[in-house]
Amino acid sequence: MIDINVKGLLYVSHAIIPGMVERKKGHVINIGSIAGKEVYPNGNVYSASKFAVDAITRGSRIDLNSVGIKVSSINPGLVETEFSLVRFKGDDQRAASVYKGYEPLQAMDIADAVLYILTRPDHVVIAEMTIFPKAQASSTVLKRNL
Repeated sequence: MIDINVKGLLYVSHAIIPGMVERKKGHVINIGSIAGKEVYPNGNVYSASKFAVDAITRGSRIDLNSVGIKVSSINPGLVETEFSLVRFKGDDQRAASVYKGYEPLQAMDIADAVLYILTRPDHVVIAEMTIFPKAQASSTVLKRNL
């Protein structure tokens, strides 16, 4: 989690941002998580990695402001992806149970948010966006219809 969520973000940022700085134009959109805003049981390392994404995003927004580069973050709640399958080490049933009894967000919902952020006028920056499925109220409050 640290390698992907923190180091991966730093490596990609290091590769891409210098070109934006040189052009004095660009938009960085980092994908965080509600876990980077609120902790939850048994999620300490994942939350720590996503809190790091939040800190990197906020710091980058400050550092890149003077050269006109926009920096945004999207912090989704429950999105139906392969994350649960990885989290539960390939246990299909346990992974599927995460999404049972409510309609989770889909990857396309997050892609739509990215498009929305990118298509704002030049003078507008969506600094942060948190997106939940309708059934979710926080990282730990979820209304399931079972």
